[in-house]
Amino acid sequence: MKLIGAGYGRTGTMSLKAALELIDHGPCFHMIDLVRQPELLPPWERAVAGERIDWTQALDGWGSTIDWPGCYFWEQHVETWPDAPVLLNTRDPEAWYRSCLDSIFAAKEMAKRGELRGNTENAPPAEVMQMVNGVIWDGTFDGRFLDKEYAFEVFHRHHEDVKARVPADQLLVFEVKQGWQPLCDFLGVPVPDEPFPHLNDTASFRAMFGMPAAA
Repeated sequence: MKLIGAGYGRTGTMSLKAALELIDHGPCFHMIDLVRQPELLPPWERAVAGERIDWTQALDGWGSTIDWPGCYFWEQHVETWPDAPVLLNTRDPEAWYRSCLDSIFAAKEMAKRGELRGNTENAPPAEVMQMVNGVIWDGTFDGRFLDKEYAFEVFHRHHEDVKARVPADQLLVFEVKQGWQPLCDFLGVPVPDEPFPHLNDTASFRAMFGMPAAA
């Protein structure tokens, strides 16, 4: 494992997935991979149920992780690969919360009502949505994501926990707006000759799954 992503989703993780794959730190496992390949789901389901997973087997062939569900199990991943660099991808909390509300939370609500049809990506199968609920809405936010103050508290507590537990020389706290330089310096790789990827903003996410434009 070349890099462990510890930061939450909606912090530029699709852009980071593409960036890591461009600098030979892929393939990078991201939630979208479960949407595209539901056959990858079983070890994550077992992990959510509390079973101890052999992550070297579950993530065999992957070079890095980013986004949920990986970040939910970041401590287990650090135990499995104690020398791997850790990326704490982050974002302004207000912008992060609004992005979550208008994208992944809205998709969850539409799926619950049977309204999520898909577009350029298929709508996630029910078993993937069940795992998403277990990891994000119930597991990370204890069913209280709509309590904004509580969601912010969880967000900040997670960041402080990662920073407290990972040695400083093994951790990069990073926002995608910083671009290539800090990421490449941290990983010891050359800066590519192309712009840092910019993928999957809220409008793109909603279009990807056939959701109407956000108000």
